Amino acid sequence: MTSARHTTSAAGKAAHRRAHAARKPLIAGVAATAALVGAWYASAGAATSTAPNLSPTTTTVSLSAKFPYQSAGYNNAREWTRTATAVAPDGSLRVAWPASDGIHVTPLTAAGKRSGADTVVKGTKEVGGLVAHNDGFALLTRVADTNKWKETAAAIVRYTNGRQTFRTKLTGTASHDTSPTLDGQLTWNGTKYGAYFVVHGAGGFADGHFGDKLAYISAKGAKLGGGWGWGCSHNEGIALHAEKTGAFTSLCFDDWRSGLFVSTGIGAPDVAPVVQREQCWAGYCGGTFAGRTGDIVKSSTGRYVTAFASRGAASARKNPADSSGRGWTVTPRTSNHQVAVAFLKNRNSGPGKAIHLSNTKGTEHVNVRIAPYGKDRLLLSWESLKNAKCKAGTCTGTFAGTSLRLIDWNGRFKSATKVVGTRITGDIAVQKDGTLAWASVPVTPSYATPLNGASPTTTTLKIARLKP
Repeated sequence: MTSARHTTSAAGKAAHRRAHAARKPLIAGVAATAALVGAWYASAGAATSTAPNLSPTTTTVSLSAKFPYQSAGYNNAREWTRTATAVAPDGSLRVAWPASDGIHVTPLTAAGKRSGADTVVKGTKEVGGLVAHNDGFALLTRVADTNKWKETAAAIVRYTNGRQTFRTKLTGTASHDTSPTLDGQLTWNGTKYGAYFVVHGAGGFADGHFGDKLAYISAKGAKLGGGWGWGCSHNEGIALHAEKTGAFTSLCFDDWRSGLFVSTGIGAPDVAPVVQREQCWAGYCGGTFAGRTGDIVKSSTGRYVTAFASRGAASARKNPADSSGRGWTVTPRTSNHQVAVAFLKNRNSGPGKAIHLSNTKGTEHVNVRIAPYGKDRLLLSWESLKNAKCKAGTCTGTFAGTSLRLIDWNGRFKSATKVVGTRITGDIAVQKDGTLAWASVPVTPSYATPLNGASPTTTTLKIARLKP
């Protein structure tokens, strides 16, 4: 398990994320059409001649409160305020989104239409993850707490048939930690929940430092064994996949070791398998997973894939100025982020090399996501910013559309690029028949300037659905 390091107390608080704009870059994505942003890597293979229909259908849902749909990242870079869409075993959907009076969870039919009034989870901030059940939901969020930093605590809140059945805090005085921002994931394997999120040391060996924590919780809200109290430091991006047995599969972007690592079952010690070295310091890779939360898709044969925005590594070496021997210095290969995918042969090992699928100079790629598409293909999505101007790891530019494209389990293209009118503002749900469903804010985003004031708001969501 890694020891805590750099940034302490007030300096540490100023170092990490949304409430502290100095340390976070813009999220990442990939190219739109060749006409818009340039060619994709030819080595990935030509698009298939028979293009599938990658046009999602949408349903409009009116909201009961104002949803502030943009958030300020590192250097106040604009990004989507996270929503989470989840499917219950009976096929119904839930969408979680934040408002001034707490987190709202909106119930939907399998077709994406509202099926009842929102459940408002009072006293909560941030959607850190959502699990839908037939009789309700479980939400990873933040709640008020008493600690030396006057920061919130991470918590799982369970609602059953419209009533709160448990609210379990995952940080506190006894464990010497807080969670001023989650950047989290919540998963469920049918028996227990796994919650993976950012923590801030509040006493003990990690006082003032930022790391990550993985906690397991029973169906009734009891804390279980396993996981860890301190892992990647700082964690600039989290991904978690539930497993029927053993440790849940997890990935993290670590700014000290500088890159993306497999942390399954081990936190993120120095022996964590490397997925991709990246320049991560001071937010340079803090948005490579969209909203600092990544997608992991598992194949029928037990392989895994994740997608992220990458500047690559022209060189990577241990930092001689770091006396601990754990720090790395990475020189990026490109000035702006390109789309990359990485395939893991199992839950415990890295791939050795990520596959970069774009090489478009001057175009920044944000909000990269990946989801299963039918039996043997994957849906890759991204947003593109033309004429990108980058400084200190974050970029501004002209929005050039949201794009979808299919790849196979070797990273080869299986469709042409499709530019669509819907946005993807958070987690994607996979329904029983393979249909993908997600929340979409019905606006054209602007990435031309940082977000220095209040977020714009909407009282409407569109629920997009795409059937393979």
